[in-house]
Amino acid sequence: MWRGRTKFKSMCVGLMLAGLSAAVVAAAAPAMAQDIKQIKLSDKQVQGFIASQKDLATIAGKLQSASDKPDPALQGELEDIAKKHGFASFAELDDVAANISIVMAGLDPQTGSFIDPLQALKKELDDVKADASIPEADKKQLVVELEDAIKTTPPLEHKDNIEVVKKHRDAIEKAMQ
Repeated sequence: MWRGRTKFKSMCVGLMLAGLSAAVVAAAAPAMAQDIKQIKLSDKQVQGFIASQKDLATIAGKLQSASDKPDPALQGELEDIAKKHGFASFAELDDVAANISIVMAGLDPQTGSFIDPLQALKKELDDVKADASIPEADKKQLVVELEDAIKTTPPLEHKDNIEVVKKHRDAIEKAMQ
């Protein structure tokens, strides 16, 4: 099964979302977190991820136009890029990217402090419930969506990843531009 295309897109979305408000990011985090294998990140892995972005950008168009059925040539390119940057496989690079995206999605763009996506969702739920300006029908829908998101959002397993990603945050953001 080729999971790279889906996760790569999730990773890109997660990292692009890092510049938005924490509440908006938190609402998107559950979709990213469901299929992510949480791993403990090392500086070397994050640096390899950063270094791989230029090569991945050169084939981004191919990834977007690829069907759900893997193209062996494209899969080979992804594997070569991963190995070039110190990963055993593209699956490993993909897992690193996904774990970076979890942390980046939880980083407040102004303060740089980490807000656990699960906690941010719970706060957003409380805010929605307390907001009298939201029409009742919209409020009910938002509450259902947020409650579903809370049920499917796992907590961050490796808290050390926060500091590793923070250490490389500027380089990650620059690489993703």
